[in-house]
Amino acid sequence: MYGPRTCPFIPALKLEASVVVTSKGRLNLNTQEHWESIYASKGDWDLSWIQREPRMSLSLIGEVCPAGRVIDLGAGTSFLAERLLDRGYSITVLDISQTAIDRARNRLGARASQIHWIVADVTAQTHLGSFDAWHDRAVFHFLTNPAGRAAYTALLARMVPAGGHAVLATFALDGPEKCSGLEVRRYNGQMLAGELGPQFDLLKSVPELHVTPWGAQQSFQYSLFRRV
Repeated sequence: MYGPRTCPFIPALKLEASVVVTSKGRLNLNTQEHWESIYASKGDWDLSWIQREPRMSLSLIGEVCPAGRVIDLGAGTSFLAERLLDRGYSITVLDISQTAIDRARNRLGARASQIHWIVADVTAQTHLGSFDAWHDRAVFHFLTNPAGRAAYTALLARMVPAGGHAVLATFALDGPEKCSGLEVRRYNGQMLAGELGPQFDLLKSVPELHVTPWGAQQSFQYSLFRRV
């Protein structure tokens, strides 16, 4: 199967060129096409990152935010929003892929109307709302361009008020170097704290050895921050 330092690469499909324009920004066409091709060509259990039970995410969110408004960045077809809904949170889901959002909504059926869904490139946004907790499992590590990281962290600081929290999960320093054919940046908690700057205090970092649906192991780290 796939080695410990790579995620599976899925060849891009030929999609009709289009740009999704939101009220707050414009999606990066190349990035959008890449992720549309991933979700169009693979089922949920063919995706290396899928988790039936996102226990670490639920634990960290629940530790600092037992109730309130949560946004899940790059959620794709994750089960996290569904589990948060079960626990009574107010949820916003953002992903760059319309296909992923549609699949997640269809799986939830009538309950999908209880979630605010956004198709957007997070680095192109200026406002998403105010949140008690910001959750990102594996978006930030794809931001290899300093300008993209700067846009992300500036948005995070605006959307999470003082006293709020952020959970950022990325590949750890011994994790994969690429995923889905894209280069990634690997982190530990202190490195992420340096990216987020003085507006966020690092509370803790927790390792996770994620097992893909086909049994490969991937090293992640989850860092919990408090907005100051």
